Amino acid sequence: MATAIRRGNWPLAVVALIAVVLAILLFFREPLVGYARTGAAFGARTACACRYVAGRSLKDCKQDFEPGMWAVFVSDDTEAKSVTGSVPLLARETARYRPGYGCVLDPWKA
Repeated sequence: MATAIRRGNWPLAVVALIAVVLAILLFFREPLVGYARTGAAFGARTACACRYVAGRSLKDCKQDFEPGMWAVFVSDDTEAKSVTGSVPLLARETARYRPGYGCVLDPWKA
């Protein structure tokens, strides 16, 4: 019987597993997007201050991130003096350096 399960039913098991994972992600979508957006904003703001206020390299700025922020990626635009933090497929936020104010996040849109 174990060989019958291995040979014929594994595609069905994979489809069922994918369906369960998608259902869980759909159920927790709002909190996941909220955490992703907050993480992207924190990463952008922290990296912007590190890069344009402290004058460090962007690679060095990743050391300032909190533990667990491995999913946040940052990129900088030296012309605009801005840093964008993103969590792939979920969130993207940008912080810009403004003289006299430091690094300020772009306004959030609802």
